This record gives sequence, C-alpha cells and structure tokens, in this order.
Amino acid sequence: MESLDELLRMAEAAHGHLCAGQILGVRMALLGLERLGIEDPRGADRKRLVTFVEIDRCATDAIGLVTGCRLGKRTLKFRDWGKMAATFVDLESGRGVRIVALEDSRELARQLYPHVESMSRQQMAAYQELATERLFREQRVRVELDAADLPGYKADRLVCPRCGEGVNFGRFVQTDEERLCLSCARRELRYWEPIAGER
Repeated sequence: MESLDELLRMAEAAHGHLCAGQILGVRMALLGLERLGIEDPRGADRKRLVTFVEIDRCATDAIGLVTGCRLGKRTLKFRDWGKMAATFVDLESGRGVRIVALEDSRELARQLYPHVESMSRQQMAAYQELATERLFREQRVRVELDAADLPGYKADRLVCPRCGEGVNFGRFVQTDEERLCLSCARRELRYWEPIAGER
C-alpha cells in the first residue's frame, strides 16, 4: 500500500483538489483496511472487500480510491445518511468495522492551528497529523449481505411492462398482476417526473 502522502496525491489527482474531506476519506479507508487485515485492496485482496459509505462528499471519492471499491464493481454501497462514516466488510472472514469521523476534530484543528486563518487549512493540517483515536470512532459490526448485493451476482433481467425499461438484480416489485420496476411500482421513490408530451 502506498504511503499517506502518496495516497493524498493520488486522491487530489482523481478528485480534482485536496481538501479536508479527502484527507479524512484516505485515513478512514486506511484504518478500515488495517483493522480488517486487508493489505492489497486494489490487487490480490480486491475481491475480499465491500465498503458502505454514508455521505456523497469528497471523502467518498478518497475511500473509493484507497479501497478500489466502485459502484460499477458492486463493491461500493451508498447509503444517503449524510454522515461522515463508512463501513468496511471483509467478505472472506465476515468481519466488519464501521468508522465515523468525530465531530470534535474540527475544534481540535482550530486549537492546533489558531494561527492559520482558513478553517479548511486548519482541518487539512490537523487531519494529516492527529492520532486515529482523535479523528475517528471505530465499531466492530456485522453486515448481512444478500447474495444479490455481492459482486459478480447474476440474475434474470426483467423488462417492466409499464415503462419498457430493463431491470437488473431483482430490483422489481411483484404486484397481483405483474412485476414492475421500482419507479413504476412506487412513484414516491422516483426522483424524476416525465413531462407530458415528451419522450
């Protein structure tokens, strides 16, 4: 595994800038991998790890970079909870660890770097040097993964009879008469609405 400095350079290049969230994400991922004993997540151990992220911010890009977990590989799972937290699961051993960034780390950054005017710069400096226990709370967890959520899972493809769109991985609802995609069966889940007369 690359050093912290190397990973931060890689994160900056991949994300477009380096920020406090990137630093937290890199350190969070390193800690999760260490606790699970996964040494080569983007190489030899790439099929062992699934990661759940709970925020759609800069840290998530850094976590994906360090772990090699990706949505397209079905190894990165997003839960939109708005928390600076991630859960790392070793599929081989079944062990999991959830890591949460501590809220008081912002205040610690201010205390460590009062001479730095920018709060962002204070955090970036502090998050690189604070001890793990000052930045994160760790918790051993058990994560039950359904076979349909595992990488490499294959399932029948369904075409929704209402919208005509294909649906993978059993993501449909069985009604009395038919199997519908989630956006047709549960309109409250739909993030879009069609415009009348538009195709």
